[in-house]
Amino acid sequence: MNVGIIIGRIGDVDGVALETEKWIHVLERMGHDVFILSGSFKRQVVAPERQARLPLLSFFSPECEWEQNRAFFYPPDDPDELLITLHNNAQRVATEIFGWVLRERIEVILSENASSLPCHLSMGLGIRMAVENMDIPMIAHDHDYAWERGRRYDSPFHEIRKLVNETFPLRSRPDIRHAVINSAAQRELDQRFGIEAEVVPNVMDFDQSFGVPESYNRDLLPEIGFSEGDIALFQITRIVERKGIEVAIDLVERLGDPRVKLVITGSAADDERKGYFKQLVDRVAEKKLGERVRFAYHRILSERGNTFGARKIYSLSDAYANAVACTYFSTYEGFGNAFLEGVLARRPVFVNNYKPVFWPDIGSKGFKVVMLEENELTDEAVAEVDEILHDGDLRREIAEHNFKLGR
Repeated sequence: MNVGIIIGRIGDVDGVALETEKWIHVLERMGHDVFILSGSFKRQVVAPERQARLPLLSFFSPECEWEQNRAFFYPPDDPDELLITLHNNAQRVATEIFGWVLRERIEVILSENASSLPCHLSMGLGIRMAVENMDIPMIAHDHDYAWERGRRYDSPFHEIRKLVNETFPLRSRPDIRHAVINSAAQRELDQRFGIEAEVVPNVMDFDQSFGVPESYNRDLLPEIGFSEGDIALFQITRIVERKGIEVAIDLVERLGDPRVKLVITGSAADDERKGYFKQLVDRVAEKKLGERVRFAYHRILSERGNTFGARKIYSLSDAYANAVACTYFSTYEGFGNAFLEGVLARRPVFVNNYKPVFWPDIGSKGFKVVMLEENELTDEAVAEVDEILHDGDLRREIAEHNFKLGR
């Protein structure tokens, strides 16, 4: 079967892109041919002839940025120009989808978060317009929803609110199937819309080698300005406000050992208006932690490679290989890939009880973690972290327990 995946970006380190790659590998092992229509390919994921790039679908395209600004961030007095432009952009997306489906003989469409979170209005509307006019099976793989993001997707315009309500999640055809990544989302879809969704939790392949120290990654810490003897905490997430990275910075300050360092691997590309990144930089400066915190987004990506200056690019696996432990103080996650990665890499994880998933779907299973409530760094939690960081036997015990449980 020819499976067509529509996604804003692929080959990147965000949870949607990473989880989509896992689905691709499974689909290909099952004998299906996978085709991708995306706005951005960070690297090759399927054969080149099966990758189709439509720049309009990128979250960083001028069209998407303009729509988001006018609909949510900086709305004008009159929405007419926004509505006309949005419809025209969506029509372009729908037309491209029609052509792609016919050209590649797509037999089923898989929409990766594009039909659940309104972070790209014309992509979501374009998919809706296309599938309403095609007799083709569709699966919406939903990772996030607008109501989970507070007021982020509030708009003063009735027409935009109506569009968001009718399009995200997509339900304009009764045969559209929904796959969600946690039980809370399954309940919400049922209660709000009467949609029966399948829970397909994020997974990791526990038979793969991951987070293993080796010759290539041995120099990662010195390359970013730390020493091999440092006790490195790694925050392996993108820089967005809900990741709670400020708590990791505060934790480093609370830990008295100057050898304890923090490496923040992700970029701020998804930090809308870049305000949160600046807050973190200012926080590091105010606490005089410049020698103990590094932003390493320019050297750590999803896969190995080289910079334009021929310096090493390290992978996520290389980052975990150099971590003594990992911080993951998110306030909200659809599931939490970084937690699973830490378990797979056999590293202790210090975590916030993020909503709505961690305790019901993960923490209650018996994982050994230092878990905060509402990101409160209590004296007890800091002391427990301190003990784990300085006791190798305890770290190994925790790591092996979590690995076996995760497997």
